[in-house]
Amino acid sequence: MKPIFTALGVVLLVVAAVYFLVPADSLPGFLPGHEAGVTRVHAKHGIAAAVAGVVLLALGAWMGRR
Repeated sequence: MKPIFTALGVVLLVVAAVYFLVPADSLPGFLPGHEAGVTRVHAKHGIAAAVAGVVLLALGAWMGRR
């Protein structure tokens, strides 16, 4: 389970970076929040993905201590 949590945590941190760095009209179509003609970033989506990524990384680290 540790490698799964760690990998998902890293993926979610990358997704959070994409949400913070890419405007809404340039987001990939498979990510929620894609809006044509909108140049703002989706900070709430980025924060949620970052928090979930950190929680999964912490969970993976905690499970690895056993």
